[in-house]
Amino acid sequence: MQFLGIIPARYGSTRLEGKPLVDINGKTMIQRVYERASGALDEIVVATDDERILQKVKDFGGNAVMTSKHHSTGTNRCLEALEIMEKKHGKSYDVVVNVQGDEPLIQPSQLTEMTQCFEDQAAEIATLITPVKRLDDLFNEGEVFVTIDKNNYALYFSRSVIPHVKNTDKSKWLQKTTIYKHLGLYAYKTAALKDFAEMAVSHLEELESLEQLRWLESGRKMKVAISRHDSIPVDTIDDLERVREMVKIQEGPSLSE
Repeated sequence: MQFLGIIPARYGSTRLEGKPLVDINGKTMIQRVYERASGALDEIVVATDDERILQKVKDFGGNAVMTSKHHSTGTNRCLEALEIMEKKHGKSYDVVVNVQGDEPLIQPSQLTEMTQCFEDQAAEIATLITPVKRLDDLFNEGEVFVTIDKNNYALYFSRSVIPHVKNTDKSKWLQKTTIYKHLGLYAYKTAALKDFAEMAVSHLEELESLEQLRWLESGRKMKVAISRHDSIPVDTIDDLERVREMVKIQEGPSLSE
């Protein structure tokens, strides 16, 4: 199968403007994401809406395309980037992997785990989840939880902890069952990506503010891969400082220090 990795990268962000270009131990965040994704996917492109990001990607030898500033979701930005790449190279791709541009600690193995979902011929969209190990995550309003069926297809995603463990204090839920949280990575068969982008916003999607519910509410299925690696998206200055410290531990001081 032909896999195309797309990294949506907007300059504007309500909590951390220009975050694709923030420095993490001597490299921009977008370069770190690009390099890690390149360890698992043969072809990568950054889909951006800003000339500064486009130029930075070109500076480190990466591939990037300009997309509209008016996309409401990364999914729609991915679709435009796919169409640009198909036209540019005169070929089609089987699967698009949406790599989050704000996860500089992503493991190449996580992308491999997700692409392996398509060994199931019925899989149209795949995503990644991981077992909750830290009790604090159950009280973190930024986490998204998911329940799955016996064939590793998603049943539901929620900002509330699911499943609810009745008659048990929340501090003991992890002793009773495995609870999974969602990692914001997706892979789409190209036909499914086009279908998804054309769907109207659904009722459950509006309530939870989770676009993946649009797909489930329409009656379609989403395959999940279970990863042992957690993920740290960079949404705030605090997240950024935490990631910087982790990279410094892994790599040592940057050359600029």
